Amino acid sequence: MNFQLTEERQMLQDSLRRFLADRYTVTARNKAIADPSGYSSAIWRQLADLGVLGALLPEAVGGYGGAGFDIATIFEELGRAGVVEPVLDTAVLCGSLLCGPHEAQPLPRDRQFLERLIAGDLQLAFAHGEPASRYERTWVETTATVDGQDIVLTGRKSVVVNAEAAELLIVSAREGGASGDRDGLSLFLVDPKTAGVRMQGSALLAGGRAGEIELDGVRLSPSARLGTAGGAAVRVEGALAAAEVALAAEALGAMETVTRLTMDYLTTRQQFGRPIGTFQALQHRVAEMLIEVEQARSAVINAAGHLEGAPQVRDRHIAAARNLIGRTGRHIAEEAIQLHGGIAMTAEYELAHIAKRIVMSEHRFGDADTQLERFIDLSAA
Repeated sequence: MNFQLTEERQMLQDSLRRFLADRYTVTARNKAIADPSGYSSAIWRQLADLGVLGALLPEAVGGYGGAGFDIATIFEELGRAGVVEPVLDTAVLCGSLLCGPHEAQPLPRDRQFLERLIAGDLQLAFAHGEPASRYERTWVETTATVDGQDIVLTGRKSVVVNAEAAELLIVSAREGGASGDRDGLSLFLVDPKTAGVRMQGSALLAGGRAGEIELDGVRLSPSARLGTAGGAAVRVEGALAAAEVALAAEALGAMETVTRLTMDYLTTRQQFGRPIGTFQALQHRVAEMLIEVEQARSAVINAAGHLEGAPQVRDRHIAAARNLIGRTGRHIAEEAIQLHGGIAMTAEYELAHIAKRIVMSEHRFGDADTQLERFIDLSAA
């Protein structure tokens, strides 16, 4: 397997890295975090103009990428810069849900949504997690029942990232089966302004915003259903797999930045008349950080290379990568903070934000222990 980037991916990586280095300063990031939407609409539009959103979706729906290595290349750069814009939630998660399985063709309505997404004109949110679901991918208690000509949604969704800014919510609900079953799961497109939808927003620790959503007798037409009734598990699992590859690559990029900041600090901070980076004990700790970053890179490459594989194989490799990334990321973030001392905790210094993103990324879609359990179960199946 050739691990080198193609010419197109290399060009995209270089362009995105230059753009973020020029525009995504600590001041710009803090301004985006303070915005009521949780992100910068100007940066979002510029990312779309640069082709970043289109590169995350396949050619069949108007994009020009969508493969595992396209996702990993982009998110490594987004992680390196600590980008808080909802690229993962709108473009990867919801974009994958709108695309559907590889063999399916999106409806004209869904294709129009994808075109608007690629152009930067549409914000989406995936309302899937629930108070009792923890990290179970198909644990859904929200119900969708037929009442005359309508479908009625009732339930609650938790920590729906980007919900307040979303023009549309993609809501999972159960039309059959028990709470954790794969069968019976459906997806619905819901306007958050629809009667019966109540939302309470809050800021996320590592940037961005999320919402708690209550669905109290929300009435929809059957045309709001995305895909087939009761058959959404394949879409959900495929979208979550792509999102986990993106999250692993984002954490890798963030680890690279944390390590670079630490090395820069050790070469400038002086004690006893010389840089503290000359002390052998600290050099050993930085060397271990560099080794662990390279191990994380190998794990991301492996996960990205298997994203288009058979679901069981795909999910096993992704679980292995997320487990390693979770453990490694936490260790590198803690080492960087200790080696910096007090300055590492100040909001004006880049490390504080990047380290928080690394630590919090582990807890999305399943922490290191959960990923290990998934790997064991998939290996035994």
